[in-house]
Amino acid sequence: MEKRNLGQGLTVSEIGFGCMGLTFGYGPAQSREDAVALVRAAYDLGVTFFDTAEAYGQLNEEIVGEALEPVRDKVVIATKFGFREGDNTKGLDSSPARICEVIENSLRHLRTDYVDLFYQHRVDPAVPMEDVAGAVKDLIAQGKVRHFGLSEAGPDSIRAAHAVQPVAALQSEYSMWWRSPEAEILPLLEDTGSGGTHRLVDADGKELAILKSRNLDLNFTISGVLVEVTGKKERLVNDLPLINVESIRYRRND
Repeated sequence: MEKRNLGQGLTVSEIGFGCMGLTFGYGPAQSREDAVALVRAAYDLGVTFFDTAEAYGQLNEEIVGEALEPVRDKVVIATKFGFREGDNTKGLDSSPARICEVIENSLRHLRTDYVDLFYQHRVDPAVPMEDVAGAVKDLIAQGKVRHFGLSEAGPDSIRAAHAVQPVAALQSEYSMWWRSPEAEILPLLEDTGSGGTHRLVDADGKELAILKSRNLDLNFTISGVLVEVTGKKERLVNDLPLINVESIRYRRND
């Protein structure tokens, strides 16, 4: 599998494995045995970039840690902080003390002594971004974290964080149906030399206006054209959302 360079020298496989669905967000969790086997199978197929989070539950990080422990030096593991008690229903908490607590828990769950990419899961308006970035900068100095990332952050937050500790990557929703990052976010990532790790590139099965009533009929017509075009290119229509973001999924490819 091809590799891409995120910001600050972080190199990852061009397709990453978002591990959230193993235990969180998409119905009943898989068995631990099956989930570990799935993560290992992804690695065997060339995936080296694995994304988890405290908010997905302790089991999620434990599965990732168990699966990747034998190949730890060959993979990039990202995890996230930012919710009170690690529960996204209890509100935000990116206080420096909480950040330090999360990294210790995550290192233990992931069976490692460092995290490659430590994201703030959501911006916490109660904590200055400079304090958040400073706390992660301290963890980098201690060797517990290698790179700092943000998730769903706006331009001002990105600039404030980057001024204290370079932001290696921004995770954000981006798909054929949700293109708002193109206005400000993607140009800003180019300016800061940060990477973009885009999620929900297939729109996550959302109920969209374009799929309703009259719009649906019109889009079936368009889909016929897409089938014809992709057939000539020996690609699948299902590939289109990935093709759309392929060149900017990871902004830097040098």
